[in-house]
Amino acid sequence: MIDRAHRRKLGQNYLIDPVILFEIERAINPQEGNLFFEIGPGTGALTDHLIGQNIKVIAMDLDRKNIMDLSKKFLKSEHEFIHGDVLKETLNFLHQAKHRVVGNLPYNISTQIILKLINYLKGIEDMHFLVQKEVANRICASNQSGDWGRLGVKIAALFETTILFDVPPESFDIKPKVQSSFIRLIPRVNPMIDLNQFSEFSNLVDIAFANKRKGIKNNLKKLELNYGRLNINPLARAEELSIEDFITVFQHMDA
Repeated sequence: MIDRAHRRKLGQNYLIDPVILFEIERAINPQEGNLFFEIGPGTGALTDHLIGQNIKVIAMDLDRKNIMDLSKKFLKSEHEFIHGDVLKETLNFLHQAKHRVVGNLPYNISTQIILKLINYLKGIEDMHFLVQKEVANRICASNQSGDWGRLGVKIAALFETTILFDVPPESFDIKPKVQSSFIRLIPRVNPMIDLNQFSEFSNLVDIAFANKRKGIKNNLKKLELNYGRLNINPLARAEELSIEDFITVFQHMDA
């Protein structure tokens, strides 16, 4: 019997649709020699699709029982199963080699997880996540869409993003009340900002979107920017600016 209260507390909705799992495997395309970091493996439905010849999986789950069961299931393998909270744990192992990060993320903390992983960007080859469709739209948005906001801007500075396909509630053992999407994030070959500047850039974006009714000049009035020289409309609202506009503003903050 499913302990719904316990599962709800941990944000657990396990993917069980074999067709969707096959599509996810095909999208990720595991290759010999890959090193995966899986967040929230649950009962191992996706883990089974990742494992192949000369492929290693490091998986972390908040549910101790899941980790114990997976450790027994893959007892004679080199895979690692860690009991821990990905938001609280230090993930320094990501610095040691290039990892492909995957996961069916708890929807209530998916944004926090992705933003935390930026701290380990140099150790990440790509990321594939199942998230709430609304969050996927915001992560993969552009200023041409109504979903463009602070999250999309922050992600776009460092990643190329794609929504690969949608996943209906019927694909889970406990149906979520929302639609889901499977997304891909690939670190830009030439990031728009240096990684050590991300915190400062993130703060700028937060201030720019602080009051959506006001123009960018009003929200960033402390910067005293020459908007004419930057070719940016000072009356434009933050959601009307492209990622290139935000980078331009950031580069001239101290000019």
